Amino acid sequence: MSKRILSPRRWLGALTMAGLVITGQAHAFGQIPSPPEVALKSYILMDAASGEVLASQNPDEPMHPASLTKMMTAYLAEMELGAGNIQRDEKVLISEKAWSLGGSTMFIEVGERVPVEELLKGIIIVSGNDASVAMAEHIAGSEDAFAQLMTSTAQRLGMTNTFFQNASGWPAEDHYSTARDLAILGKHIVQDFPEHYGLYAEKYYQYGVDKKTGKPLRRQANRNRLLWTNPYVDGLKTGHIEDTGYHLAVTSERDDRRLIAVLLGSKSEKQRANDAQKLLTYGFRFFENVHVKKGGEPLQTVKVWKGDISEIPAGITEDLIVTVPRGTGKNLTASLTIDPKLEAPIEKGQTIGSVKVMLEDELIREVPLVAQQAVEPGGFFKRLWDSIVLFFTGLIA
Repeated sequence: MSKRILSPRRWLGALTMAGLVITGQAHAFGQIPSPPEVALKSYILMDAASGEVLASQNPDEPMHPASLTKMMTAYLAEMELGAGNIQRDEKVLISEKAWSLGGSTMFIEVGERVPVEELLKGIIIVSGNDASVAMAEHIAGSEDAFAQLMTSTAQRLGMTNTFFQNASGWPAEDHYSTARDLAILGKHIVQDFPEHYGLYAEKYYQYGVDKKTGKPLRRQANRNRLLWTNPYVDGLKTGHIEDTGYHLAVTSERDDRRLIAVLLGSKSEKQRANDAQKLLTYGFRFFENVHVKKGGEPLQTVKVWKGDISEIPAGITEDLIVTVPRGTGKNLTASLTIDPKLEAPIEKGQTIGSVKVMLEDELIREVPLVAQQAVEPGGFFKRLWDSIVLFFTGLIA
């Protein structure tokens, strides 16, 4: 069993997040205790802003995700809502397949027409298998076609070890994901569609009425125990399957930081909640985030040769945030590396250098520095003169 820890001197290498390549080396700058002992088959603790993994154990081991599958079902529904392809109040016809699946349910009936918004609540809050299949059929025509969309979307998000066979997490062969991939998905759920994220913190949901009595059907509780015991927790999803045990994807925001933890293979609901609390406490207590540079803003004016203009602004595409051991952020330094003989043509967004973040003498993060303005080739005499200057500059150098 492998165990990977981001301690003060242990940094992940080559993890791509938000389009940036995170690179690092392993060395220590202070003392941080090992992560708490947890009885899990696999887990990961990730900082949502930086993408740094603070602690993990077998994070890339494929396992059946059970109802954590519904995180992708909900994400695709949110994506379709955001694109305007479906509407909140749009009515969805409930098929016999959706109604008859069994397991967790939101109590919808065959032939009923249910608003998309209610189905989304049923998926997220009470883990409705019926709601998941109904949503899948409505978006893609069939659950099989929807599962293909789920897998292709996972690949696009950087979930490299995930494959879906259905929308609910019903037991199936070749239906798998990993703690790391599900943490990546959780990050996107929080950041990509914040207008829907409040649903993940809802503790109860009730839908429909009893046809015989006319009374509302029983109110169901969200199975995420931490919503009741930890005021900073606001999502995400629970899951359980006999073969692999109890799962939990949980996220918590505290002091302007958000952590995401995915725990797979716990022995009970109580244990997965307790272990998740331990990991979240560890991440908030011993690490801090430092906002190094702001994305989209010019960081430096760069000299360009043989172009129709001589200088352009350069910057980074996303905010540069790093997670470091608490108390070491004051020791961070950032430097820019730029090609001194940068020649036109240059496209907007083209990589023209890098920004390096150092913690004392160790490289913590390196991200691309990009051109924030395009440069077309200059006229004949401009290119000729710059060529002469570069030639003699090269000789002198």
